[in-house]
Amino acid sequence: MTDLTRRACLTTIAGAVAGAACSAATSTKVTVAAHAWVYAAPLPGYDYTPVLEQIFADLTYAGIDALELMERALRHPDSVARIGDLSNKYKLPIIGTSYEAAMWDRGKHAEIFDDASQVIGRVAKLGGRMLGTSVGDAGRKKTAAELDAQAELVKKLTAVSRDQGVALNLHNHIYEVKDDQYDLKGTLTRVPDAKLGPDLDWLTGAGVDPAKFIRTYSDRIVYMHIRDRKSDGSWSEALGEGAIDYKRVAQTLRDVGFRGDAAIELAHPAGFKLTRPLRESWKISREYVRNVFGW
Repeated sequence: MTDLTRRACLTTIAGAVAGAACSAATSTKVTVAAHAWVYAAPLPGYDYTPVLEQIFADLTYAGIDALELMERALRHPDSVARIGDLSNKYKLPIIGTSYEAAMWDRGKHAEIFDDASQVIGRVAKLGGRMLGTSVGDAGRKKTAAELDAQAELVKKLTAVSRDQGVALNLHNHIYEVKDDQYDLKGTLTRVPDAKLGPDLDWLTGAGVDPAKFIRTYSDRIVYMHIRDRKSDGSWSEALGEGAIDYKRVAQTLRDVGFRGDAAIELAHPAGFKLTRPLRESWKISREYVRNVFGW
């Protein structure tokens, strides 16, 4: 091999290595989890512990990457061992948990702090890294003092979560984002570094454009819930069977360079009769996310 040929070869190799490094630096793997609400909804106290194995089996069958728990399942003394065993058996990791409490009620702060700290510790032991926090619905607009109270508790729980390697994000229902996002803006004003984990369907239900929300808060969004609803406002059986323009949402996420993770969440209207097994709706939804979002 001549010196010229050798130099050309080395240049080609160096370029390929640099290109691969650049590609690795700019590519992002979005974990597509599933939130277990659809299993909890019909059960007493929304505690799906009795059907945990079905959940793991269904999600594994559907090709879901991870499971997002609900705090109720983590309150059982044996929850870490029980859920950990199933996670290992089905090779389905835990991404984190949702958590909701009346954080605006200062009189409940000590109770909530102790409960949330226990939940955070247990989800951390399971390898979870997300805490999707909802601040509680007062059934009316909260006062400034109540917004102060919930912000104070959010700050405390953010610190507890951080110490456990868990990232707290604010997860919205309709009550946080209706009335021009009065509740959410009240929290963000008081907790300016808070991260967000928006539910795109609840945004839609509150009359908030998900794509516009993503553009506005792109630097804060670390997680999101994806669910679909029909034009009449009722939930669809699976993703892609409703009317939310998720192609536009997906393009917006690409435009802003989204680097978080996401959870598919299924929900059905009261009294809804399944037309297929849940595992098939999860599979349809997972494929929809793959095709539309590229994850």
